[in-house]
Amino acid sequence: MFKKTPESLRLTLRALARLVGYPDAELRAQLPALVDAVRLEQALPAARVAEIEVLCAQIAALDAFEAEARYVDTFDRGRQTSLHLFEHVHGDSRERGPALIDLMQTYEKAGLQFDAPELPDHLSVVLEFASTQPPAVAREFLGEMAHILNALFTALSGRGNGYASVIAAVLEVAGQRVQAVALAPEPALDDAWAEPEAFDGCATKGQNRPGQPQPVHFVRNAHASNHQGASV
Repeated sequence: MFKKTPESLRLTLRALARLVGYPDAELRAQLPALVDAVRLEQALPAARVAEIEVLCAQIAALDAFEAEARYVDTFDRGRQTSLHLFEHVHGDSRERGPALIDLMQTYEKAGLQFDAPELPDHLSVVLEFASTQPPAVAREFLGEMAHILNALFTALSGRGNGYASVIAAVLEVAGQRVQAVALAPEPALDDAWAEPEAFDGCATKGQNRPGQPQPVHFVRNAHASNHQGASV
């Protein structure tokens, strides 16, 4: 038996977008309404809705400081659980910039003007955009990010974090399979932020020892460019 595709995903997607947002006082006050919105459209399995309800109850039971601290600890302390989706693919490389521009153009082509404090690849922004589209378009759009969402789901579920249920819900709304995937090893936070040793050689990553090959980088001279004409 096949389940009928919901005629609308707008409320569900907007509720999920809010649930991955920063749990300030306004969001915590909205938690009961968000659960009601997810129930109303019946776009998710009952078991998933129950998991989301448990997560909302857990967030509501925490005091403001602890709820916000747990959110930061979950999403802002490592690439594997980042809500900036392109960070999972491009990290801090140059490719992320063009990818963000392409995503902005997708929003603009749909007749929407981006105006948010988050970057355009933040999951809350992605879901809010999807909520403005017809169900078939929204599902296709989110489906293109299924590999990233499954990686995020894997990282969260591996830590026993209740936010995994929200990511699983996004995949289910998109008509995608929720599954664990292999994750690339991630350096410890202390290692990622460690300062290199002084006077010990230079490299693009950390420090090379004296006597080891050193990379050389060429950068355009901005002053010279002004005399040669701009290039695109």
